[in-house]
Amino acid sequence: MVRIITLVAALVWSCLAFAQVDPVRRDLVEAGYDQPISGHAPLGTYLFYYLSRPQFRDADHALRIALSPAYLDGEWAIRNAFGAHTDFAVGVFGGGFDSDYDEIRNGRWVREESFIGHDGGIDARVYHLFNPGQRIPLNGILQGGFRYVAYLRDSHNPPDFVVPADQPTARIRAGLRFGGIEPVLAPDMALELSAWYEGDARLDAGAYGFGGDRAVESRVQRFFARGLFVYTLPDSQQRFSAVLQGGSQVHPDRLSAWRIGGVLPLDAEFPLIVPGYYEGEFSARNFVLVGADYSLPIDAARRWRAGFGAATARIDYTQGLEEPHAWVTGASASLGYEPQSKAWKVSLVYGHGFDAIRHGHRGADSLSLLMELDLERMGYMQADAASTPRRE
Repeated sequence: MVRIITLVAALVWSCLAFAQVDPVRRDLVEAGYDQPISGHAPLGTYLFYYLSRPQFRDADHALRIALSPAYLDGEWAIRNAFGAHTDFAVGVFGGGFDSDYDEIRNGRWVREESFIGHDGGIDARVYHLFNPGQRIPLNGILQGGFRYVAYLRDSHNPPDFVVPADQPTARIRAGLRFGGIEPVLAPDMALELSAWYEGDARLDAGAYGFGGDRAVESRVQRFFARGLFVYTLPDSQQRFSAVLQGGSQVHPDRLSAWRIGGVLPLDAEFPLIVPGYYEGEFSARNFVLVGADYSLPIDAARRWRAGFGAATARIDYTQGLEEPHAWVTGASASLGYEPQSKAWKVSLVYGHGFDAIRHGHRGADSLSLLMELDLERMGYMQADAASTPRRE
């Protein structure tokens, strides 16, 4: 056990020693697609390019960009801007469809009460490392900024359904993170204990819907905590992971709800994964979620990997979106492939939601495809091939 803790600590330290600014050079393409086998759901998918430059022009600056076909999220950081181990960063973000709202009640996607949301904004971030020199870092994060969301009608909205007013929002966020996890599809090791607070001040709150039957709250506070552990045995390459996370809100509404369900691991900063359900099927004001996963190589070359997982969540539902079961549970089985070069990986995940409601019955299934392409590794491979002398 001591060996496991030491190995995980060493990996977390190597990845996160410089507070929250990503210290690893990365060029990744990430893709995920979820397809329900039963029922009709909103599109569950992501496709983005992730770039990290821990030394952007010089050692005192860093750059991170996540770019999708319709959205950009970027951060430019100055190391030690406010003294040793305290970094400062400016973040910008914006684009289309990131703030879409999908109404899902009792397993049915209510398209006539769903609508489109485009957003953009800017924020300032301070990252502080509290325990320099320790194996596992303890980071503090303070973030404040402004976000503007423009809500648009969907073609399925009836004439008497009113979408929310465009929403200027001031936001403050604070967190403590002990350890961390890399922004990749399936990290070999990770260890995290973190706690977060987020407060939104919406400057144009008010009623919307059918005759004002629902509202955008003017002040929303959210609290979240996560414990996470991932470890891969060095000899057998068996991989174990477990997560425990929970959240609560003050003055919740539909737009601030925690969205729980699905298996897409990089669809959010803190994905709330329960297999077999639609992506974000359940809307929660309070929740506790626990999940675990196990996978192992199934061929001599260790390129193919099979896995099994399960997750369950106890949910206090958002008002107006209640479901008959407080507990929802799902299980998954996966088959993945990764070449020896580790330049790319792909995984097919089958999920079963035991408590999903579909056409008046309980139980539903889904298939998800996950892919990662490491352009940095591919570049090394091409460089090695170009430098190898040809035999005549």
